Amino acid sequence: MADVEITCVTKPHPESPWEHITELGNAAAGWKWPCRKIIASIDAGTNTFFVLHPLTRERSDLAVVREEGRAPYVRTRANGVWNNALLALDQCPRS
Repeated sequence: MADVEITCVTKPHPESPWEHITELGNAAAGWKWPCRKIIASIDAGTNTFFVLHPLTRERSDLAVVREEGRAPYVRTRANGVWNNALLALDQCPRS
């Protein structure tokens, strides 16, 4: 199992603070995956994913959230607390 750092996100409207994230990636490594592929990888135990806070370097792990009546989505947790680390990331470069 690989432990993979997420450094960027893709949102249809980048300036929106609550816009749905459609892709996650690592700009330095040159990749981005649709969220559904990230969720499938987490569920299969193929990879774990994390975000490092740009200033504190605190690690937040990616987890799949499943709420009744909603499609599964990813969110970050640090020290047992959900946070918005993904929304603080830069937009991924266009392919």
